[in-house]
Amino acid sequence: MSTGRDFDCIVIGAGVQGSFTAYQLAKKNHRTLLLEQFVLPHSRGSSHGQTRIIRKAYEEDFYTHMMSECYELWAQLEKEAGVKLYRQTGLLVTAPEKGQSFQLIKNTLQRNKVPIVLLTRNNFSQHVPNVRLSEGDGALVDVTAGVLYADRALKAVQGQFQKLGGVIRDQEKVTDIKPGPVVTVTTSAGVYTARSIVITAGPWANQLLEHTSLHLPLEVMKINVCYWKEKVPGTYSVKQRFPCFVAPESEETKVHIYGLPSNEYPGLMKVCLHTGTKADPDHRDQQTDRSDIAILQRYVSRCLPGLVPEPAVVESCLYTVTPDGHFVLDRHPSFKNVVIGAGFSGHGFKFGPIIGKVLSELALGEVPSYNLTPFSITRFQGKTQSAL
Repeated sequence: MSTGRDFDCIVIGAGVQGSFTAYQLAKKNHRTLLLEQFVLPHSRGSSHGQTRIIRKAYEEDFYTHMMSECYELWAQLEKEAGVKLYRQTGLLVTAPEKGQSFQLIKNTLQRNKVPIVLLTRNNFSQHVPNVRLSEGDGALVDVTAGVLYADRALKAVQGQFQKLGGVIRDQEKVTDIKPGPVVTVTTSAGVYTARSIVITAGPWANQLLEHTSLHLPLEVMKINVCYWKEKVPGTYSVKQRFPCFVAPESEETKVHIYGLPSNEYPGLMKVCLHTGTKADPDHRDQQTDRSDIAILQRYVSRCLPGLVPEPAVVESCLYTVTPDGHFVLDRHPSFKNVVIGAGFSGHGFKFGPIIGKVLSELALGEVPSYNLTPFSITRFQGKTQSAL
């Protein structure tokens, strides 16, 4: 274990992506430092909260491919840490049957031989009680999908990283990065050096990238995370195997609505809009827009009649969104030993193990396990700014 200030690699940002990256590097016997500006655990970024959806249901093949190995890596972490991180509930997908989104998801799942159940209007209520299927909507279930226990997962991967000799230093804000053959990272508590660094700083990514004269087209959004009370306790419960759901093209909005069965708050189901309002991560509480809640109330009243159509609890989360909704997984255009994982656009948590794997490969100069073209910085063409 390194006790000095010189490391093989420094990972900045101890959310799910940074923690898995550090863990993968430590597994390969690289002396790794994981830096976090806040005291751990914290709820100021994008990785906190008790639950996330895990699924293979995507419009794009590349995500479905990545998720195949991801399930294996989550199971591996469960075994190593001796803790349950995943609960299979299935994922219900509802959207206009003839719409592009539903057809793409269905075709991708079938093409990749993912176990699914196609539901009809006649058998829908037998499979999914207490949900109303909108006129013209198709429905399918991604069978192996379910719930990830997010806070528990973060604690588990950080714990395994430390067991491997990795060093975590929280409450250390990075104040400067000097690229070069050896990268120098200055924090509020000291100066560190490493042969490579990985920036996984979520909403703070561009603030750090400024030190390397790079600006990515990332937009930070504050999301209202809403919990709705069951009229009859247990109706939408994870214990009853009620599924997670996504409604990518609901009547209320073209931006999708998603939900998870009641779990973290007994008797409350999580139902949220997959978008929010632009926010500054350092002044997030100044953003108090709740226009999305009216949209959700209409959806809950129409499709989830067993819920009280008024949120009982409203929490918040930050998304860091790219223009196309795809991640950034790439090396810095000017400094190949500066690796960037950013722009997870509200759907990155489930990919943590595989993102950690590919970012560690990039940091070590290895050929990545997956084709990262969809996640390259060059796709933004003119939307990035560099003074170099």
